[in-house]
Amino acid sequence: MTEVRRIEVLRFLERVQQRDLARTRRWIADEERREAERARGEQARPPAPDWLLEQGLDGRSPPVYVHVGGCHMTGKRCRGVTREQARQALYEQVEPCPHCRPDARLGVVD
Repeated sequence: MTEVRRIEVLRFLERVQQRDLARTRRWIADEERREAERARGEQARPPAPDWLLEQGLDGRSPPVYVHVGGCHMTGKRCRGVTREQARQALYEQVEPCPHCRPDARLGVVD
């Protein structure tokens, strides 16, 4: 059996580490691409609506709440509406969200 020289072992270790470094650099590049895509998506996202109308459970029932855009109590059944549509809904007896109080912000207080 031939004796492995120390330099051969060190060269082998160097090759392994170069492959590990190349793989790590690929991971970094992939993550940078993902972050850039996320940033582009955030910039392309349309602005959040200022007013929301929360629909009933089946989609055909009348709206149940008017919300200020960004209200933490909104669900998946909300759609953006204009200021006038939000005011009209409040005048038509759609309940204002008790958390964000759109009626106060719109000046529609009983």
